[in-house]
Amino acid sequence: MSRLPSNDQTQVMNWSLGVAIVLLVVKVTAAVITGSSAIYSDAAESVTHMLAVGFAAWALRFSHKPSDDTHHFGHDKVAFISSGLEGAMIAAAALLIGYEAILQFVNGVKISSLGAGMILTGAAAAVNMALGLALIRVGKRRHSQLIRANGQHVLADVWTSAGVLVALLLVGLTGWVWWDPIFASLAAAKLLWTGLKLLKESFAGLMDEADLEVEKQLRDLLDADCAKYGLSYHNLRHRHSGRTHWVELHLVFPDEMTVHRAHEIATEIEAEVAATLEPDGRVITHLEPRSAEHHEEDWEVR
Repeated sequence: MSRLPSNDQTQVMNWSLGVAIVLLVVKVTAAVITGSSAIYSDAAESVTHMLAVGFAAWALRFSHKPSDDTHHFGHDKVAFISSGLEGAMIAAAALLIGYEAILQFVNGVKISSLGAGMILTGAAAAVNMALGLALIRVGKRRHSQLIRANGQHVLADVWTSAGVLVALLLVGLTGWVWWDPIFASLAAAKLLWTGLKLLKESFAGLMDEADLEVEKQLRDLLDADCAKYGLSYHNLRHRHSGRTHWVELHLVFPDEMTVHRAHEIATEIEAEVAATLEPDGRVITHLEPRSAEHHEEDWEVR
């Protein structure tokens, strides 16, 4: 494994952290001059976002550390911890936004300087849109759950800002100030859904949940290779630890085949399987003679 993330990963995360700090200042300024609870809520979400991005930037470098004496499988599972933190932060911001909206419904709404608030919020949303799309694009290209999660967090911030903009526009057009807490509540619901989704994905990764698409891809390849060489296989297991796919299986060979030839074939199959797994695949095979084939029955019954 590489000891350092690629240049595009490092650059996009540095941009994410820098933008998070600048936009937090912008949103706090907009909140102070307008008194809008929707903008205050947007700023509060930006605080959680900045903390999460700071952790993600550190986790990106940590995930690329090679294996050592105490971490034999590397450190890339920290990506799931980072995406879980992003999800938790988004969910926490959603609850805070919902709470602020309830306070407005109870205590009344006071808003001023709508034009300035809309300009600052709109600029923040445009910057976050460009950044979020860039993060997701790099995350998909590099198969990085950590960067994709950060991109989803940034786009969640865009949803919040969009809700604020619509609320302020409707308040300006109609004079009805209750649009502000209504759209704050809608933004809170959207953020909560995004946060819970990220938490679910993070938990699935930490629990080594199998990817069914990857499993189909593996079985199609193994079925073809085994038909080609007159073999069979069983006890296929696989998991994804953040950047690396780990695969293990048993290959069953004819009794008369030499160990040397069986090893050659197994090595070829391992290389083919590893080549299909991005960005990094590790494959372990166990060789068995057909006369001594043994299934782990509890594992195979699914």
